[in-house]
Amino acid sequence: MNDLTLQDRYIPTVLGRLRLRVAGQGPAILFWPSLLMDGSMWLAQARHFAPSHTVILVDSPGHGGSEALTRLFTFEECAQCIVQVLDALGIDRTHLVGNSWGGMIGGTFAALYPQRIGAAVLMNATASRAPLRQRLEFRLLTEIVRLLGSFRGPFVGKAIKAFVGPTTARERPQVAEQIRAALRRIDAQSVYWAVNSVVPARPDQRALFGRIRTPVLVLAGIEDPTFPVPETTEMAQAIPGAEFLVMDGTGHLAGLERPEEVNAIVESFLQRSGA
Repeated sequence: MNDLTLQDRYIPTVLGRLRLRVAGQGPAILFWPSLLMDGSMWLAQARHFAPSHTVILVDSPGHGGSEALTRLFTFEECAQCIVQVLDALGIDRTHLVGNSWGGMIGGTFAALYPQRIGAAVLMNATASRAPLRQRLEFRLLTEIVRLLGSFRGPFVGKAIKAFVGPTTARERPQVAEQIRAALRRIDAQSVYWAVNSVVPARPDQRALFGRIRTPVLVLAGIEDPTFPVPETTEMAQAIPGAEFLVMDGTGHLAGLERPEEVNAIVESFLQRSGA
């Protein structure tokens, strides 16, 4: 679907006004991106699924066209945002595809609002608390970026290395360019609050995820430098009945790095799960 037309919607939520881009008709699929990225990372998925589904691309709180953040937030508040989005759009139930932050929130939403979700595909995510070294590093990084007012210099390279593995860096350099473009759109003051909420303040969600009863596919990248396969495996093991798949040659942004393969995997899972 090369002539994809996305309609902007702005929805008030507990974490400020969120920008959505909506297309298509049919069963809903909501896409929530990684930290530092906005809903445009899902454009290939929108083109694929809009002919048969209502596709909802979320600019997550503090990112893209969504209202800037001014405080820390909880994962429960993010899940509440999804409920408020669905209510505003008049949608009772949605499938959910999330990457990294989106995968964590997808699990939170599935556990807390089972009546509002069909199936979930949680990519490149974790259910565990960030280790101490990572918490300290990210606090320092965000303080510096906030003082600078933007991602620049070595911080751009550091962000790209956190997202892409060697195969993507070598074979798909356009992915790094898309990440750079996303970093240029960032509000450093706003993203400070998002990063600190999702990394240093991240809760251990393994017990909560044990309450999930919806069909779930956990997707990992074999070259993910942020959440290695053992950590993602532990997340999958915390979710009763979850399927688990590791993608070769893939880093931290599976849907952006290997869009055609991810589209086929998601479509097959939705069909297989009866969703």
